[in-house]
Amino acid sequence: MTTPQAPSTPEQTWGAAPAPGTPPRPGWSPGRKIAAGAVAAVIVAGGGAAVWAASSSSAATDTQAGPGGMTGGPRGGGLGAALHGEYVASDGNGGYVTKIMQTGEVTALSATSLTAKSDDGFSKTYTITSDQATGLATGDTVTVVATESGSTATATSVTDGEAGGPGGGQGTPPSGAPTRTG
Repeated sequence: MTTPQAPSTPEQTWGAAPAPGTPPRPGWSPGRKIAAGAVAAVIVAGGGAAVWAASSSSAATDTQAGPGGMTGGPRGGGLGAALHGEYVASDGNGGYVTKIMQTGEVTALSATSLTAKSDDGFSKTYTITSDQATGLATGDTVTVVATESGSTATATSVTDGEAGGPGGGQGTPPSGAPTRTG
């Protein structure tokens, strides 16, 4: 919404008193002042909220960043506290792949498959390699990262202990938590 302005003349200067005989411009009405104040308050509140959101991350203050910059340790907040879920990662060739991550107890184990059950009761069976099975036993806590094709989930990494996270075997595993990729 614009207000028509009188054409300016070279004699007029910004902020100068009006020329003699020129009627004074009306000031802002009380309603217009209130509206302008409300708009200013919304802008200030929105900016403050954005700064607060960008600067306050409780997960980042009490845990380290994990693979891919994801924050949170096991049960410490962030994605590291996740029991199971899906996420999308780069496939390294300019495309993307959907990965499955689960932390849980090994309930069944063979040289070619592993079944894990999370604390919330979620259970899934993964195809693994014999190298990934080495050193694992029923009852161990593991973090599995896998890709899924149809109804088959194939583990890309199996991390012994709760120290794993959604990195797909990227980065260095925490000490005492060997990662088996395959």
